Parts: sequence; C-alpha cells; structure tokens
Amino acid sequence: MSAGVGNPNDSKVETIARLAQWRIESFGPCSYRRSDAFRLGIWNWYLSVEKNRYMHIRLFPEPCRVSKEQLPVARFVVRVFSPCLGHRSYVSPVYEKLLRTSEDFVWVTDFNSPGCFIVDVEFLDLKIAPLHGGDPSSIWSNGRMPQTLSSKNTIRCLSRMLEEGIHADVTIKTSNGLLKAHKAVLAASSPVFESMFLHNLREKESSMIVVEDMSLEACLALLCYMYGTIVQDQFWKHRLALLGAADKYDIGDLKDCCEESLSEDISSDNVLERLHEAWLYQLNKLKKGCLTYLFDFGKIYDVKDELNAFFRHADRELMLEMFQEALTAWKPA
Repeated sequence: MSAGVGNPNDSKVETIARLAQWRIESFGPCSYRRSDAFRLGIWNWYLSVEKNRYMHIRLFPEPCRVSKEQLPVARFVVRVFSPCLGHRSYVSPVYEKLLRTSEDFVWVTDFNSPGCFIVDVEFLDLKIAPLHGGDPSSIWSNGRMPQTLSSKNTIRCLSRMLEEGIHADVTIKTSNGLLKAHKAVLAASSPVFESMFLHNLREKESSMIVVEDMSLEACLALLCYMYGTIVQDQFWKHRLALLGAADKYDIGDLKDCCEESLSEDISSDNVLERLHEAWLYQLNKLKKGCLTYLFDFGKIYDVKDELNAFFRHADRELMLEMFQEALTAWKPA
C-alpha cells in the first residue's frame, strides 16, 4: 500500500477538548493515507484511511513506552462526512476498545466522496488498563483533585471542623437546608465573605448568610473546596453551580478550575450551554473553545435545531461575535 504524497496539511489532525478532526482535501490516486501523530490524553494517536470498495478507518496509539506501559482503553465514536455533500454524515456505533496496534480497531463504511472529506473521532472516555489485571481507570475522572496544598493532617482537621461543626460560628441558609461553617475560613477564601464580616452588614450581626441560589449539596461542595476536602466526583457534579459561586464570591482559583474542566469536555450536547456560561462569566478560554468547536470544526450543523431557542435569549454582542466567527471560519480559501 502507498501512503501517498499530497498537501502536507492533509496529514494534520486538529484537536479540541476530546474531539480530533482530520480533514483530507484530496485522496489522490493512492489507496491508503495515514495522519500525523496527534496528542489526546497522555498518548499520541494516529488515524488511517484505506479506500477500495469500502472505506476502512483505523485509530491506534503510537507504539512507544507510554502506550505499552499504560495501555489505553478508549470509548469513542467515529464520524465521516463531506462539506461537498451537505455535511451528511456517516456515524459509527460507540466503541470501547483496548487499543495497542492498528489491527485492534477498524470501522468499515460505504461512505464515498470524490473530493474533500473529514474524519471525526470523539473520545467519550480514555482509561488506563492495568498491566496485571483489574479495572481500567479513567484519566479524566481520576485526575488531579482541585484541593489546597495543605498537608494531610491539616486537611483532616479542616474536614472534621466542617463535618462536625467544631466551633462553627456562622450558619449558611441554602435553598433546601442549613449548613454550619467558620467565618475565618470563609473570609480567608473570599474577599466578599471577608467584607461581610468586616463591616456592619446583616451577615456580621446575625451570623447568617443566605445563599438561596444554591442547593445544600452544591453549597456543601463550595465549602469543601474552601476547606480543602472536595473530591473529584463532587466537583464534577456541581461544576456549573461552583462556577456561579466562584464568580459571585470572587474565588478566582475555583473559577479558573471550573473553566478548565468545562473546556475539557465540550460536546454537541452541551456546547451552547457552555457558550452561554462562558459569556455570562467572561471566560475567554471556554468561549473560544466553544466557538472553535462550532465553526472551525463544523459542529454548528449538529445543534441547528437548538439555535433558535439559544438566539432568543442570547446577548446581542455574543450573537455578533458568533456571526464574525462564522465569517472567519467559512471564508473562501
């Protein structure tokens, strides 16, 4: 088989969040093409396409020490489409496979395009398979915890203070319950809380803070972040509520952490919601990621049915920015 020589950009795979996209302008006379290596997770990956009667699409990791010692188990879906054919796409089933070589996965489709076409791979999860057996662990859900750098002993003490209400001196009223906390911890974590207790405000006199825009569970996640005891699943479940609280109470590191996390799993199911949050809280990285996903990667067609409702509530400046992004992405080459 011949790898073929064409436009050097034809071999480049673009990535954003968990999406990899390979745009092939012209297949040429060859029957086989392989992409350049692209980084996603902790591995480098390749895509290859073979055309004969059917199209064979393969996904496999770069053979190296990392992929041998930390075997990747990928859960993913493949899509191939052509802008020349009105973005009508061929979509694979959802696969979950241990990938070691180019023989471990191949998707066969009868897609056929005479010109430019695009291969998408959306990674729904990436796990590491233990070499000596056991359950694979996700690299995304078991990543670095958003907690302070305090020692384990300090974390344990703070955890007890929060859970047992040891010398608690402030009550937080949420939408569905009450929580006990400590003014000193809140004030040290947030200049907004510090101001409440420093000046003669209602919160100082009553030792009561009303946060009825948060549920008890989300507010507990916020407190756990402040006390350094938050766990990944808790953070993941309440990211949007934590983002709103981080903005309201001026907790910059939590706001950055939420933006980073939300930027890592942009998909067609959440991109419009993420774009709204990015605009509302002035998150430039998340906003850029959403706009790139929609226009540069062509996912605007996946959410066309939801756009009318989105535009009815979107800020006019955001709509203008989306329009300008569309003009830039779709201008003639």
